[in-house]
Amino acid sequence: MADELRARITSGALRPGQRMPTQAKLADEFGVERGAVRQALHILQSEHLLTNVSKGAPATVAPDLARALTGPGAPPQPTMVALAPRIAAAFAAPHVEIDALCLTSVSLTLAIGEPLRRIHTGQLKPAKVDVRVLLPSRDIPLAFPTPVEESADDADLQLRRRWLAQRNAQGQVLRHNLRALRSTHGVEVRVSFRALPFTPPVKLYLLNGGEALFAYYTLVRSEVEIGQRQLQMYDAPGIQSPLFAFEQGAGLRDATFVEQSHVWFDALWETISSELVLTS
Repeated sequence: MADELRARITSGALRPGQRMPTQAKLADEFGVERGAVRQALHILQSEHLLTNVSKGAPATVAPDLARALTGPGAPPQPTMVALAPRIAAAFAAPHVEIDALCLTSVSLTLAIGEPLRRIHTGQLKPAKVDVRVLLPSRDIPLAFPTPVEESADDADLQLRRRWLAQRNAQGQVLRHNLRALRSTHGVEVRVSFRALPFTPPVKLYLLNGGEALFAYYTLVRSEVEIGQRQLQMYDAPGIQSPLFAFEQGAGLRDATFVEQSHVWFDALWETISSELVLTS
């Protein structure tokens, strides 16, 4: 129940400041006792998504959802939900610095769409944008995506080609969209890619030196159509991975995580990574 109500709030179906249905109506809708309703509402209140949770008047959706969803103590949200508002907030700085380590850069490319829109409408005006992206090399055997079962045919090769095409296409779109800011808005832009000699089991985004966003690539079994074939594979749907946020100003633990994440990223960038060319 808490998951469903949280989804309604984060999707905008329930708006900031809006009163929730009464506990009696929620109990009827979900077919549960009022005690279960109160428990779900208290969970959302602890996540700063609801206010005025009591046995009396209906609860109210928090008026400042942006802080509830992205501020210190915010619950992990799927990357597709959580990354875009944080990237948009990072673009409010005069000098935007984003470092990313990921499998294909799909999530990053999608998330950057919103701040680019705001730049084009005049809401954001950064003077400089630096983006560094670490992606797996095309020259290594990928740990995933991979066929569920070994076979004598070329299933592994087909999955590899599919991943490589996606990696290259997403990287090219990301680079093109950012570089276009030079001619359209006079923004100084630098976008760099380097190749990792391993398949990353996690994804990491570092924003303006003060925030680290971290998620695990969790493998699931799925089916994909390639050509005329249906292939069973293990892959990690990165856009669904819960994103954990750490901020410099949120205590020693968070500050240390952010600092060490920068040290780790810089070490990979400067040592074992190599030049990456976004072509097949």
